[in-house]
Amino acid sequence: MNEKLKEFHVELLFKAVLELQSMEECYKFFEDLCTVPELKALSQRIKVAKMLSENKVYSDIVAQTGASTATISRVNRSLHYGCDGYEIVFERLKAKEEAEGREAEE
Repeated sequence: MNEKLKEFHVELLFKAVLELQSMEECYKFFEDLCTVPELKALSQRIKVAKMLSENKVYSDIVAQTGASTATISRVNRSLHYGCDGYEIVFERLKAKEEAEGREAEE
């Protein structure tokens, strides 16, 4: 974990996010917290990370997301040399999707 990030205001933000309990609450909170361009930038990065984790090539990622190659490189660096935050989220989302798929089959 990056110690430069560990300060009261960042922890307050993270604690606030952890209190959100539904997709609707997320929309409300993030619409209040961020501008539309900021939200679009964040969502673009997570889409880029997902595509990179699925071994998609840069040209496909650029075409589908509109992200610059600089953004894709930055996200790729985080995937390979970061704190595994993307990996944690993607694994949990995949497990949740699989569990929901099994429930639907039953």
